[in-house]
Amino acid sequence: MKKTKIFAFVLLIVASLSVFTLNIKRNMVSFATHSSSGVAMCVIEKDSKRILYSKNEHKKLPMASTTKVMTAITVIQNCTDLEQYIQVDDSSIGVEGTSIYLRQGEMIKVKDLLYGLMLRSGNDAATALACHVGGDVKGFANMMNNLAKTIGATNSNFVNPHGLDHKDHYTTAYDLALISAYALNNPIFKDIVSTKTHVIDATNKSDKRYLTNKNRLLSSLDGCCGVKTGFTSKAGRCLVSASERDNMTIVCTVLNCGPMFEESTSLINSAFAEFEQTKVIDKNKEIYNEYIIDENQGKLYLYAEEDFYYPLGFGEINDLRLEYNVALDTAKEGQTIGEVKIFFKNDLISTIKLVTINKIDKLIDNKTLQISELLWEEKINEN
Repeated sequence: MKKTKIFAFVLLIVASLSVFTLNIKRNMVSFATHSSSGVAMCVIEKDSKRILYSKNEHKKLPMASTTKVMTAITVIQNCTDLEQYIQVDDSSIGVEGTSIYLRQGEMIKVKDLLYGLMLRSGNDAATALACHVGGDVKGFANMMNNLAKTIGATNSNFVNPHGLDHKDHYTTAYDLALISAYALNNPIFKDIVSTKTHVIDATNKSDKRYLTNKNRLLSSLDGCCGVKTGFTSKAGRCLVSASERDNMTIVCTVLNCGPMFEESTSLINSAFAEFEQTKVIDKNKEIYNEYIIDENQGKLYLYAEEDFYYPLGFGEINDLRLEYNVALDTAKEGQTIGEVKIFFKNDLISTIKLVTINKIDKLIDNKTLQISELLWEEKINEN
């Protein structure tokens, strides 16, 4: 009976490797202590979810209308037709706080309600959407909480779709950043929250409505792509903002922060100055094509199944470690035969599958394995 060969070793990342290229443009160390006058703050990179700066990021706090980030993405993911006209639920009329002034019996598009929700911050729009998608506010809040758990926002609880103060309605700066990063992956959500103005056509009960986005960073912050402002007397001024530059998106949350626009701008600009989205794994480049040698066919070519990027600051390349694991007896073209684990500061941050692009017919024996390991060690030493 054949025994599958299992090979594993650890490769420490050094300044120069031929396996992949890390292009860090930073020419100076600049890791100042970044904080906020707000009660809580969290800045993350959207795709990796790496925390770049934080303060009280896990403290449970009210979040006012930044709640509507979760409201919007819950609606978008659970409504099959955003162009559908719906009749406004009576419970949506006269909701406290900011409003788009919905009227009893009004017929309006779901998508226009989403614009009213995210640009004007209409609490009546939030309630109308919740009743349409969840049956009522309580049912919709359950949907919001289920999605929050799926996203990983485990320190949040939602009891309403608009963010009006309630003792059981809260989030954290970190959770809200996670939720916003998740929502920004949805192109419909991203398009809505990055829109500066929108016109809702006349309905059976109203003339045209002209909406202007309350997020002034859309006009002042380079690359800004949303996402939501918020305020109540209990929550204070709250803001989730995001910016895209150089293949990297930074998401910033500040809760109960007076100068929320100014501090968010400073934090985001600092993040882009000090971190770079770095391609750690390139799926188009061979991963040690001399790792295993078949005496009849030559090299076994291994490739990563996908690219992997990670935001790195100056000098942080030295905190990366790759660990390769390959299990092989025979291999078909396109077969998954192993994985590469990526560690940053000893924390596992990702696992990428390794696939073949050619086939191997013969079981590798110990002698061949020893030759392969020596060749790889020599290749590393040369660099």
